[in-house]
Amino acid sequence: MTQDLEMKDRSTPSNSASSPAPSTLHHLKEIASLIETGSYSKEVRRIARAVRLTIALRRKLTSSVISSFLDFVLTPASEAHAKLSAYLPKEDDHEMEVDAATSAIQTPAKHLLPELEIYCYLLVLLFLIDQKKYNEAKACSSASIVWLKNMNRRTVDVIASRLYFYYSYSYELTGDLAEIRGNLLALHRIATLRHDELGQETLLNLLLRNYLHYNLYDQAEKLRSKAPRFEAHSNQQFCRYLFYLGKIRTIQLEYTDAKESLLQAARKAPVAARGFRIQCNKWAVIVRLLLGEIPERTVFMQKGMEKALRPYFELTNAVRIGDLELFRNIADKFATTFSADRTHNLIVRLRHNVIRTGLRNISISYSRISLADVAKKLRLNSANPVADAESIVSKAIRDGAIDATLDHANGWMVSKETGDIYSTNEPQLAFNSRIAFCLNMHNEAVRALRFPPNTHKEKESAEKRRERQQQEQELAKHIAEEDDDDF
Repeated sequence: MTQDLEMKDRSTPSNSASSPAPSTLHHLKEIASLIETGSYSKEVRRIARAVRLTIALRRKLTSSVISSFLDFVLTPASEAHAKLSAYLPKEDDHEMEVDAATSAIQTPAKHLLPELEIYCYLLVLLFLIDQKKYNEAKACSSASIVWLKNMNRRTVDVIASRLYFYYSYSYELTGDLAEIRGNLLALHRIATLRHDELGQETLLNLLLRNYLHYNLYDQAEKLRSKAPRFEAHSNQQFCRYLFYLGKIRTIQLEYTDAKESLLQAARKAPVAARGFRIQCNKWAVIVRLLLGEIPERTVFMQKGMEKALRPYFELTNAVRIGDLELFRNIADKFATTFSADRTHNLIVRLRHNVIRTGLRNISISYSRISLADVAKKLRLNSANPVADAESIVSKAIRDGAIDATLDHANGWMVSKETGDIYSTNEPQLAFNSRIAFCLNMHNEAVRALRFPPNTHKEKESAEKRRERQQQEQELAKHIAEEDDDDF
């Protein structure tokens, strides 16, 4: 009895020690099993889930773990194994021995599925980018793209779309984005012929980003207008498309359409994508100022964005006041920030809006004022400020910005009495824009609804109903996870 008790006491710590937390390699093997199941059953959502799980494990990846996983998935003598292993740096012998020991316990089953092979390329590429080995990442991504050109399987499309993104990203990090523009166009053509809609979305956004990176807005608009259109499959890619479309429309002076696209992109972007939402809000603020609108203070007070939007808040304040001197000082103070955001040319356009706002404030405050005083209040620094003030006032009157008359003989601007705005069409236009916004949001929500297939044809049993409800819960969880990824 005492011996039995001693044996139990001795076996207790060994049981607790034999059940540690699952290792990263164990998680990768589970992901490989998930990809294998999705490949055989033709379920793309399983492969999409595998990619999301990989993104969650991204920070835990090491060279030894990836090497062990490559040994588990690929045949050691294969070309893919040799090529991918060459990109990985060699680590300590001790770590390699530990991995070899753990992998020797489990008999590795060699999988020859294309999905698993291209997944290995994605895994190695993520590791190289995180380790800042950009030249090796370029070589690895280029090899994966060559492999993808000869593979036409719908179950590969999800992994291929991620590889397209990191292929462009690796070249962007090294400043060689222009080199792959022709290759991206060829890949987009291949994806169109194969009806790979997710690949088309991703490649179209990458091409737009490529063109906009070099300020080729006309080429970007030509590509966008001629590219095939279809219903969006990825919320992230749709948000990017709206952002790029808003930038193109802004440069083309189509401010109303640009405002709608930028605000929609900021609204649809997940909360975790803070950097993307900051960029959308920066451009949306500039566009609204160019339209003559003043953004609400709450736009600049969003959580985590106060510091990034501070220059644009001060700029908005200068435009709201109509102080040209303050506007110049702010533009000079934050010139570096505006140049980095590529909004400096748009801010130069705002000078006219600042003058018009100041002139509107003057016309409201004074029933009659001399042009010399107008030039003084607007702080016009020119050789002949009175003549400039006269031309500015006459143009504002012609455009309908102010309701006044110009007395050229006496050098006065005479403002008319302000009427009742509710007797005009302004309230009707404001209500119409709000109603159109609500209807558009309702239509998008209806289009985004998802229904299980063949529900109107079959009467399901209780067991099938439970299975369907479980699948719906899993799908809802996947959608929630997807909103936080890839930004």
